[in-house]
Amino acid sequence: MTITRHAPGPRMSAAAQIGDIIFLAGQVPDDLTADVATQTRQVLANIDRVLGELGCTKADLASVQVWLNDIGDIGTMNEVWDQWVDRDNPPARATGGVRLARAGMAVEMIAIARARK
Repeated sequence: MTITRHAPGPRMSAAAQIGDIIFLAGQVPDDLTADVATQTRQVLANIDRVLGELGCTKADLASVQVWLNDIGDIGTMNEVWDQWVDRDNPPARATGGVRLARAGMAVEMIAIARARK
């Protein structure tokens, strides 16, 4: 089985596909000075964008891992998530608190989706 890489760069690809499974790279916010709600909206928009480029939607998500710099932000992140998630097709999800790679980054998410045929 081959691996197809989407938007490969020098360090990583935006996504990699093996068969019918797509693995998205960690999606991060665009504005590291924004609050957690804004950063969450930006991350979810990035997930939508990458999925769209691959012919998918959030209904195709199988799993999402949410990493918060401050686990105390889970309520705010969930408020944004609840407005975004496809309620008919919610993915499996895990959320954890972790020190993120860049100062000011409040949230990062990685996702796994099915490829549409």
